Amino acid sequence: MGWDAPWYSVHDSAERLLTGRPFNRFMLVCYLREEARAFETYWTTGRGVEPMAPGYAGLLDLTVYGRQETWEDAPAGWPQ
Repeated sequence: MGWDAPWYSVHDSAERLLTGRPFNRFMLVCYLREEARAFETYWTTGRGVEPMAPGYAGLLDLTVYGRQETWEDAPAGWPQ
């Protein structure tokens, strides 16, 4: 589509920005910047980040049979 989207990192201030929330390496936080102000619009951690993953976990959840893990609810006869 030819869109330009600037990307920014808040790595150096992440602990301060996420005070009171679980802080681990699997996290997605979205901000909207309007001139000099920034607004946090969304955040998720842990399993909530998986749909963004280009590999195994995120994509398999979207398939008909899912991950085929034993903990998943599946109709009788579906592979697990």
